[in-house]
Amino acid sequence: MMQNASDVVRSEMLDAHAAVRGILQCATCGVEYDAADHPDVCPICADERQYFPADGIQHWSDPSRSTGRIDLVELEEGLFALRGVEGVGIGQEPNVLVSAHGNVMVEVPAAITDAAIEAVRALGPMRAIIPSHPHMFGLQSAWSEALGGAAVWIARADAAWLGRVPAHLHLWDGEEQVLPGVTAAQLGGHFPGSAVVHWGGADERGVLLSGDTIAPNPDGRTLAFMRSYPNRIPLSGAVALRVAEGAARFDFERLHGNFAGAVLQDAREAVLASARRHAAWASGEHDDLTGPAGQG
Repeated sequence: MMQNASDVVRSEMLDAHAAVRGILQCATCGVEYDAADHPDVCPICADERQYFPADGIQHWSDPSRSTGRIDLVELEEGLFALRGVEGVGIGQEPNVLVSAHGNVMVEVPAAITDAAIEAVRALGPMRAIIPSHPHMFGLQSAWSEALGGAAVWIARADAAWLGRVPAHLHLWDGEEQVLPGVTAAQLGGHFPGSAVVHWGGADERGVLLSGDTIAPNPDGRTLAFMRSYPNRIPLSGAVALRVAEGAARFDFERLHGNFAGAVLQDAREAVLASARRHAAWASGEHDDLTGPAGQG
């Protein structure tokens, strides 16, 4: 079902228990599936970018029985994080962007609670829910229904990974304006449809919500470009440069990732410099610094 980005389906507001009716989720990655028609094995976890638990067995979870907590934390003016405590999944930290034209959720929690629903509703009407890539699908159908039928934006290139098709689905390609001052762009890399969301910011200096299409490093100054973060599979230098240059089409001073990392100043230049560093190492330019194996 296609709908315009600014449209909100005026459906009845649901509580958490009603919103997850008919949903089962993978206990490892936290992604939702239809309870009545789910695969034997989560294809997202079977892919080389993800993993099964240590016992190697597929486990499923009923989200209505979740006891996890989700806290709403202000990161900066107009930008909030949904920070989970306990629960299933890989621990992503979605953002809620608040604008005069409505709100956008970037990434989706792998849990849903009545308290979190009420906190998000209190910020204003939700216009779009945008997971950057399939690992971030979480309980997107449930959140959409709980927030009045907000459109769930899925990159057409990654739509085959949907285990449950949201009722209010918006398939998209390339680059689209979500709301005035908010743009979603597919840069690829981690997944073919991996996306970022650019917002002008309350101070108009620019904010990039990068997911892990471009992932902030612990130093708060540099970024990583990977096919798989948990399994340490890098992208080529050429792809890292392509992704960085795609992001650099936008002006942004700050960048927030989806696991609490951020670059809070000169973020656009940090993205470009980090991609150049990645490409140099991947090309062998610094092999002389790696010990005997790099001496030729």
